[in-house]
Amino acid sequence: MPIGVQLYSVRDDMAKDFKGTLKKVKELGYDGVEFAGLFGNTPEQVKAMCAEIGLNPISAHVPLAEMLADVDKVIADYKAVGCTYIVVPYVTEERRPGGELFLQMVEEIRAIGQKCKEAGLTLLYHNHDFEFKKLESGEYGLDYLYANVSSDLLQTELDQCWVKYSGLEPVEYLKKYPERIKMLHIKDDLVIGESGKIDFEAIFKQFYKNGFKDYVVEQEMPYDKNSTREQNLGRMWDGVAKSATYLNEAKFVK
Repeated sequence: MPIGVQLYSVRDDMAKDFKGTLKKVKELGYDGVEFAGLFGNTPEQVKAMCAEIGLNPISAHVPLAEMLADVDKVIADYKAVGCTYIVVPYVTEERRPGGELFLQMVEEIRAIGQKCKEAGLTLLYHNHDFEFKKLESGEYGLDYLYANVSSDLLQTELDQCWVKYSGLEPVEYLKKYPERIKMLHIKDDLVIGESGKIDFEAIFKQFYKNGFKDYVVEQEMPYDKNSTREQNLGRMWDGVAKSATYLNEAKFVK
């Protein structure tokens, strides 16, 4: 299956050379991209670049504040690019489980999901670890979100590394929400501090069993205090390249 990459992983290069960076990720073995901003390009320009290079514009991470400010423009822009999904990538502290605006955020997401549905797009929610904070009811914030926003209005982009970091098992969440998880965010557990601990074969096996196949590689910025920003950015590219090689060669990836 085509492999996608979250372009936030190489955001500095996207800002400097948008088209050149798209060409580079294609050369590394990626067939799809997930946007994190258009960096001043029009949706029509971005769609043309993807068509020329041979990249599928799978999805886009869009800050919730941007969607709340003008959701109609966000939907129109990324529909024009050719995206299938729009993703809530992150929420600020007051909108997280236990925050004063958490319940409001659930309602906001429901309304945005309805707008996306009407436009023929699908809204996804991308988790970190803070969604696994328990509410007073004893349930995790992520579970509350999915219990209170119907699956026709909100699907999930499960970041398996953050699930693991929270102390839970990604495969169990794949089993828990077979109708919700339309896309995976794939990265090794560099966030945790030790790579090679995640059982990708088991994750992919369950993901395919659920009937879904879209997945996107994301690299976290390595914050090495003894390295320059340029050196850290180089490590990002190294990780993006190694991920493409690994997934293209893995026998369990269909």
